Amino acid sequence: MQIQDLNYAGYPWVQHTESVATALAMMEDEQLTHLPVVEGTTYQGLVSREALYEVSDDSIALDQLGWPLPRPSVKPTDHFLAAVQVMGEQGLSLVPVITEQQELLATISALELTTAIGKFLGLQAGGALLVLEKEAQHYTASEVAKLVESNDAQLLQLNTTVNAQTGHIQITIRLNKYEVSDVIATFQRYDYTVRFYVGEEQYANELKSNYDHLIHYLKI
Repeated sequence: MQIQDLNYAGYPWVQHTESVATALAMMEDEQLTHLPVVEGTTYQGLVSREALYEVSDDSIALDQLGWPLPRPSVKPTDHFLAAVQVMGEQGLSLVPVITEQQELLATISALELTTAIGKFLGLQAGGALLVLEKEAQHYTASEVAKLVESNDAQLLQLNTTVNAQTGHIQITIRLNKYEVSDVIATFQRYDYTVRFYVGEEQYANELKSNYDHLIHYLKI
């Protein structure tokens, strides 16, 4: 899914000749902590509410502040996960979308990226969700698919991360059915650790609670 496939909320940006007070008022109206600054339609950088609060004279124009603005951005043809990475690494509330000519097209909010992540992971689709763990040297995606299919199920989604503490591979999979007892038993026979699952035999734990909260949030 590319950035240009997302639904932009149309958050505002501010001209570089506008005052600090104007920028803060726009942030207050839209409940933002960051705001893109432009010269005409050319992206100049991103200003934060925290930085503007430190300016003693809020009548001064943004282009007279005397310090360079950070310029985080993504292109329309970038994968949406590039925006997730930029937002996470720099602690942003939104990410500007610009052209090759540095023209500001739109901004992407954290809510829009959260919704995109939910669709990407298939969280709104039906079927069971399992989180497994396996030693990195013994993990292959083909084996995971084979074990799922051996239980007359189909693998709809597979994502992996590395457990920073153990170095093991954590595998998140979604199946096309809810009944997971046989699938879980199969993975356990092949020395996979089942960390969490959501299926017909649900049980409460911290991960399950977090998952339910996320699903509720995405449906709001």
